Amino acid sequence: MDEKKQAVYFKKVEDEPFAKLLNIKLKEVSEGYARCEMEYSEQMDNIYGSAHGGALFSLIDEAFEISSNSHENIAVALNMNVTYMRPPRKNTVLVAESKEINKTKKTASYYITVRDNENLIAVCQALVFVKDIAIPFLEKV
Repeated sequence: MDEKKQAVYFKKVEDEPFAKLLNIKLKEVSEGYARCEMEYSEQMDNIYGSAHGGALFSLIDEAFEISSNSHENIAVALNMNVTYMRPPRKNTVLVAESKEINKTKKTASYYITVRDNENLIAVCQALVFVKDIAIPFLEKV
């Protein structure tokens, strides 16, 4: 993936309202791959004082969204299976990596992990449907 295309993805995530809400940052992108980070804070707690699954899922989904849409056509999620391994510690940076493991003309599969400095926090296997529609914000790149 060339630098111009990468810059577009960095800008899109930087400007995305939901990513802003959770302070999710894109750190790396290439075709079929994305790495995102989010600092886990107490604002992301559930009723028991540990990380809300929705916050972790949102980080997973952001990395998945970028990696699956890193090719030429729009890809939309069909299925995501998440396994939460352990809760993260507060005020730690969580890193989600999404890697493409299989791609056909119509579908693609991804394996996503979330880690802190020491532990595997969650894993996800996800599937997208690849549309016959070009990604509009890449048309001028």
